[in-house]
Amino acid sequence: MLARGLALSIGTLALASLRGQFDVLPDQDLVGKLWLMAGYFTVLTNLLVAAAMFAVARGWKMGGAAAAALVLSMALVALIYHLVLARLWHPEGAAWWADQGLHTAVPVAVILWWGAFAPKDVRMRDLPKWMTWPAIYCAYALGRGYATGFWAYPFLNGDVLGVPMLALNIAGLLVVCAALGAGLAGLARVLR
Repeated sequence: MLARGLALSIGTLALASLRGQFDVLPDQDLVGKLWLMAGYFTVLTNLLVAAAMFAVARGWKMGGAAAAALVLSMALVALIYHLVLARLWHPEGAAWWADQGLHTAVPVAVILWWGAFAPKDVRMRDLPKWMTWPAIYCAYALGRGYATGFWAYPFLNGDVLGVPMLALNIAGLLVVCAALGAGLAGLARVLR
């Protein structure tokens, strides 16, 4: 019951952070705000976390590979934000709280929940599955960016970077993802 209760809390935190982010966006219509938010890996991944955690709270038994994929994606959210993106803007007030919820509190909560409650039956062979969501997002971000001119992240801005640098950035992102996944598999082995 503790695992389910904490999962409910994490899902609620993710939704509250997303709502906070929605509320601080510049004034525009509902569809415009939702379309803007849907461009970000952080937002989409927090939505996945909320859905998964609410499902766990309702009794879904999340498998080890699915839980590890969620942890890996949230670790990417936190690391990329804090190491690359945080210095690019300085939110204040409600925007700061929403930002910290999405990029810090939810990732930490998911990682701690995984460490305490998720099955640790993961192996290195699961790594390609774990990398699927970040790879799909990269393809989505590029397609959306080239179609609309909106680039959610500067390291995925095809208009500015050009194809060679863009390919290098995506390859680097996937290498980081693979390294984190290998670390996660090793940690799961220790925790088992």
